[in-house]
Amino acid sequence: MSIFHSSNRPAWADYLLMTVGALIIAVSVKNIFDPANMVIGGASGLAIIIKAKLGVPLWLTNTMFNIPLFLGAFKIKGWKFIKRTVFATVALSVWLYVIPNIPFVADDLLLVALYGGLVCGAGTGLVLLAVATTGGTDTLAALIQPLAPHYSIAQIMLVLDSLIVLAGLSTFGLYLALYAMIAIFVLTKISDGIIEGLKFSKSIYIISDHAEAIAQAIMTELSRGVTGLSVKGMYSGETRQMLYCVVSKKEITQIKEIVAGFDRKAFVIVEDAREVLGEGFIEY
Repeated sequence: MSIFHSSNRPAWADYLLMTVGALIIAVSVKNIFDPANMVIGGASGLAIIIKAKLGVPLWLTNTMFNIPLFLGAFKIKGWKFIKRTVFATVALSVWLYVIPNIPFVADDLLLVALYGGLVCGAGTGLVLLAVATTGGTDTLAALIQPLAPHYSIAQIMLVLDSLIVLAGLSTFGLYLALYAMIAIFVLTKISDGIIEGLKFSKSIYIISDHAEAIAQAIMTELSRGVTGLSVKGMYSGETRQMLYCVVSKKEITQIKEIVAGFDRKAFVIVEDAREVLGEGFIEY
């Protein structure tokens, strides 16, 4: 059973994802962004600024910044809300302390932005996949949101991270801030891809004169449910049965083969289904 795909993933698998994700984030912060003085928001970005100004180690700033956030979250949200975030944040601070400082691509800012965003996005995605965060601005945003209910947590995070990037701008200059925007874009895309990509499915519409036979074959061979809809062609004026079915990516080829086996002139539309909840897919 895959720890990435199982909807009934055991708790140890989530903590493994958090540990590995925190390690990957720490590598990106300590060995990619920090040597290049690139600030991309969050507690780690603030830690880079403070290290440049005061020489305080990254792990120490990350820990001290999150302690008051955890106390506030515990008082407002309760232990259940923060226990995984506490674990992930402690793991990140430990990794920042123990991993060696080995700069990878500090001399090329474009590579720093691209590969730093890729690596950090992968680690962030794993942590989010375990339903946790590494503290910082996302936890702060969750505490602020009840005071500003008209704004989402994502919108509040954007403001907080922008303020940190602006602080980095005053310290490291506009040049680095522009590259930091590239890193933030890549990071967001990669982390979203890890979360949404694992839930990716396909929805299929099939219009054919052999709809009954095709539906029966899909239900028998793939054990997938099929919905029949009555539709009317406005050009021909004919009423036909349109089939609707949601399948996984790997089942697309089988669906096409089934349809072609009954009707090579069938009209088939395949669309991306960003997330599918329910029997046979992801449980609530």
